[in-house]
Amino acid sequence: MNRRSFLKWMTAFIALAVGAGTGTAISAWRRSSGIPEVVEPAVAKAESPSSSEDGKALASFAILSDMHVTPDDPLTIQHAKSALTDVTTFGHSVDAIFFTGDVTDYGRERDYKELRKLMQGYKLPPVHANMGNHEYYDLWLDAEGSFNREGMPNGKTDSMARSRFMKFFGYKQPYNRMDIGGAAVLLLSQEGYMQEKPEAGEGAWYTDAQMEWLKTQLAGLEKSAPIFIMIHQPLPMKGRTGGNHQIVRGEEIRELVKPYKNVFVFCGHRHQDFQNGAAHYLQEPFHYFHNSSVGRTLNKSIPQVNKIKTQGLYIQVFADKVVVRGRDYGTKQWLAEADWTIPLDTGKV
Repeated sequence: MNRRSFLKWMTAFIALAVGAGTGTAISAWRRSSGIPEVVEPAVAKAESPSSSEDGKALASFAILSDMHVTPDDPLTIQHAKSALTDVTTFGHSVDAIFFTGDVTDYGRERDYKELRKLMQGYKLPPVHANMGNHEYYDLWLDAEGSFNREGMPNGKTDSMARSRFMKFFGYKQPYNRMDIGGAAVLLLSQEGYMQEKPEAGEGAWYTDAQMEWLKTQLAGLEKSAPIFIMIHQPLPMKGRTGGNHQIVRGEEIRELVKPYKNVFVFCGHRHQDFQNGAAHYLQEPFHYFHNSSVGRTLNKSIPQVNKIKTQGLYIQVFADKVVVRGRDYGTKQWLAEADWTIPLDTGKV
């Protein structure tokens, strides 16, 4: 199977599994999956954060999802450059940048080399990341660099993929915690793929060790503290067992965060255009956001949208609220369809 055929197969698989359609297609998918319709709150015209707001923010950071950086697709590099250029020059405080999975397209040494060269062209704040399914995709490639479904894992291992990721970012484990301005940021990573966990498919498998680590990290935080959890694949809907293209142990995560008042969960993986009419913010007992994509934004209503749009999120944490704004890095514009201000529950009346 050549690269083009493989990508068509994988794209179709993802679209079926996570509902990549818009409008009536999304509604039909949600109904067939037993997922209730979600109406996003009305949003006003998106305005740039003011410099005075920057001064009041306890922390601010950018979330860049699904960059898919690879020298085999120059467009991913172009879009990553647009994102990093905008984030470092748009005139607002950025204390850190978080890459939430699918940082590279195949997780090969040459992909990380391209990413390193790209990042070295900017004066960046601290950069942190977690692993997505594509960090393991070297398994699909044979010795000639061609996609070979029948030959997978082609002599590769999931352990090799984790090692390359951890070496690049200087981590001792693929899941980590960062504290920024009093806000705890927990990055969870997929720890197994088709070589070690074929039964999970494109789902994200978290080990017992990672789940215990998450439990321990949460136990050390105040119940009203602002907590930010970065994942790649989405959580399964409440009451459902996780599986393909979702976090397999999603219900356990829901139980762990239940006692905390101000939990913000950000996922990637779906690649969906903020302007496609789909819900990108779901209010559960926690606040749940679906990010768009830097490398390959998707929108069935707009042909070739992946060549046009490159999007991500900018977060500001205040003493009494969290502001989440969508940004188009190509046009350098804030997106009215992705503009949320969430009051923090401080427990005070």
